[in-house]
Amino acid sequence: MIAWVEPSPGREAMGEPPDGWTVAPFPDDPDSAPDRAEVEFVVPNWQISRSLDGLPALKVIQTRSAGVDWIVDLVPDGVTLCSARGARDAAMAEWVLWAILADIKAARTAAEQQLAREWEHLDLRDLQGARVLIVGHGSIGVAVEERLAPFEVAEVVRVARRARDGVHAVDELESLLPAVDVVVNLLPATPQTEGLFDGRRLAAMRDGALLVNAGRGGTVDTDALLAELEAGRVRAVLDVTEPEPLPPEHPLWRAPNLILTPHSAGDTPGAERAAWRLAGEQLHRYAAGEPLLNVVREGY
Repeated sequence: MIAWVEPSPGREAMGEPPDGWTVAPFPDDPDSAPDRAEVEFVVPNWQISRSLDGLPALKVIQTRSAGVDWIVDLVPDGVTLCSARGARDAAMAEWVLWAILADIKAARTAAEQQLAREWEHLDLRDLQGARVLIVGHGSIGVAVEERLAPFEVAEVVRVARRARDGVHAVDELESLLPAVDVVVNLLPATPQTEGLFDGRRLAAMRDGALLVNAGRGGTVDTDALLAELEAGRVRAVLDVTEPEPLPPEHPLWRAPNLILTPHSAGDTPGAERAAWRLAGEQLHRYAAGEPLLNVVREGY
């Protein structure tokens, strides 16, 4: 039996393959690879752009990302898709906390003043006592909430696809936005979340509120957000945008009240090791006939 895995650094964290298995680099042209008929398990690169229908024995696709929007439409019928949910939670949560602190402690203004050699007082704000809304409250949301606790925020409001104990349903979002200071968007890219933060919902945010987007860029209406930023009504820190990569001439680069990072929040050494360890564990589970973790259903 053969497993193909993307040839990127950190692969050694997968550990030794199960008995009887060969782990080989994912080829540039899967359809012409001589061993393709024996491949049952793959860990592909996110840049894959075509279906894996040419692998007749394929049973499992294991990603190293929590989001699967980039591959869900390429999965052949009868093949199980598994995400890396949980592997990057700590890295993502740390980025979210950094994003909130960078904004309320005026990091962009400080950097601009340093570059201009201007010694001017900074208008700083408090995280203590703030009300934070987390949209897409899964395992990353839990990790964010744990890291917010020492800062004595006044309240964490949780929103997920469906309501459960202590968590609001996403259809309640618009009514919740006016009462919070920080909105953390962790939503995946699905047909249901496309443009969820539209002009109406962005307008529902209170004046001076902060939007942090570590989910997917397409969940936010870019033009509507630009209008709010340019009006000075809200602020934002974005790790994801629509489109990506952001073209050099795009107005987001010049927008006020905004900090941008290039879709890097979950890409730390620790997260990479955890994702590779999960891939190794999944391969062993599959080889032993055990249930797989993080099986993707309904596009999530």
